[in-house]
Amino acid sequence: MIFDSHAHYDDEAFDADREALLDSFPANGIGCVVNAGASFASNKKTMELISRYPFLYAAVGIHPEHADALDDKGLEWLREQFSNPKVVAVGEIGLDYYWDEPAREIQKKAFISQLALAREVKRPVVIHSRDACLDTLDIMREEYGKGEPAVIHCFSYSREAARDFLNLGCMIGIGGVVTFKNARKAKEAVEYIPIDRILLETDCPYLTPEPNRGKRNSSLNLPYVAKQIAKLKGMTAEEVVEITDLNARKFYGIN
Repeated sequence: MIFDSHAHYDDEAFDADREALLDSFPANGIGCVVNAGASFASNKKTMELISRYPFLYAAVGIHPEHADALDDKGLEWLREQFSNPKVVAVGEIGLDYYWDEPAREIQKKAFISQLALAREVKRPVVIHSRDACLDTLDIMREEYGKGEPAVIHCFSYSREAARDFLNLGCMIGIGGVVTFKNARKAKEAVEYIPIDRILLETDCPYLTPEPNRGKRNSSLNLPYVAKQIAKLKGMTAEEVVEITDLNARKFYGIN
């Protein structure tokens, strides 16, 4: 069964058919999905969703885009969610320098406080890092420690950066980008990253793989990603699905 390690089924893109889509997953080989929060509103929607679907689990956290909304009260609310055993990670958290706002120092503060939360509640972290590779690495080295469980979701950096994150003990999230014709960097990284360090992910509704690029993404598209990883690594798609399922279950602590 396929494990989608990072999705956003709380997103309004799914409002029209969310229930029918999620209900279809078990029959289509989707065994497990981790829905990642981004804002307080999306975290609350995620908590509601995981109460209704046995195969759906949650990562709760504040995305760098919403870092200026995280205060002590918000951090306490996040902490309280971990009393639910279906909340399996802190995320998605990190740094995004693609946009100018929120200010980088605000993003860093939110990132560091949520890394501390993860250590406190003994859960892995789901990291969003865009145009911020060096600062992400520096903060993880200083504030989180080698071997602490983390996944770099939607990996977008070079093979050399992959090496640095792997050396910290990180898992690497791979999704639809690896199927894009011009995604040379992503393909080189996947060739380099050991299969036992890869998690399959959609980041849906975004980053739909070929041949459906441009349409709304969902976990039903993950066979295209598995097939591309298999091609790059000289394996079968079935092997990729089986190994990445085991990887994700071990990482998130899901039996």
